[in-house]
Amino acid sequence: MFGILKERLHQKYRTLDYPAKEPFLPERYQGKPTLDFQQCGTCSLCQEACPSQAIERQGEAIRLDLGRCLFCGACAKACPQGAISMSRNYQMASFCRTDLVLSPHTKEPTPEPSKPFKTPIFRRSLKLRQVSCGGCAACEADTNVLGTLLYDLGRFGIDFVASPRHADGILVTGPVTKNMAQALFDTYRAVPDPRIVIAVGACAISGGLFAESSECLGGIPEEIPVDLYVPGCPPNPWSILAGLLALQKRL
Repeated sequence: MFGILKERLHQKYRTLDYPAKEPFLPERYQGKPTLDFQQCGTCSLCQEACPSQAIERQGEAIRLDLGRCLFCGACAKACPQGAISMSRNYQMASFCRTDLVLSPHTKEPTPEPSKPFKTPIFRRSLKLRQVSCGGCAACEADTNVLGTLLYDLGRFGIDFVASPRHADGILVTGPVTKNMAQALFDTYRAVPDPRIVIAVGACAISGGLFAESSECLGGIPEEIPVDLYVPGCPPNPWSILAGLLALQKRL
């Protein structure tokens, strides 16, 4: 027992004081891309460099879909005008799919949901059932790490549960393969109303790299309404946590 207490004093307090303090991000972290449309030319080199077809030409400007973006930075390296750069912004979650598309006509996404929150009781306690629909386990890993001492997801009243019957909503990762489609629908229906749906990662939002695959549905089907989108491949754990807290209106 004394050994445990000694080790606890040695380790001190490990949980980061978020959101009171900004989290530490590694030097190589690449967050939300920023676009300078006035500097954008007509070369389309960024579009050719994008591995997930997240960039499209829109007249003389480009449009970048964060829902398909892998945040690899290939577009920024390919742009000779420097119109694209990777910021350090980790707060990229959106309540509306269209807010993830950056274009000259895009407004900054609002920090509040476009529609009233389904019920205020989730602000103090939110139980989620995680559903991996054919993912590579990267988004799953960055979601699971939120339960560790560093992030301590439970202090916000947010926990992952084993049964959808005990959940307030589902958190979906992966491009939704055909083999997992029925399981996803069954899990969604098993969650009692009112229920929340969260799409984590490019695969769950749009299919990501597997969007054109005949074995995938290209992300969460339209029959399942999504309340929160967290882009990334995979999203940083802080991006996921910021999105969950925004959903609870804690930020």
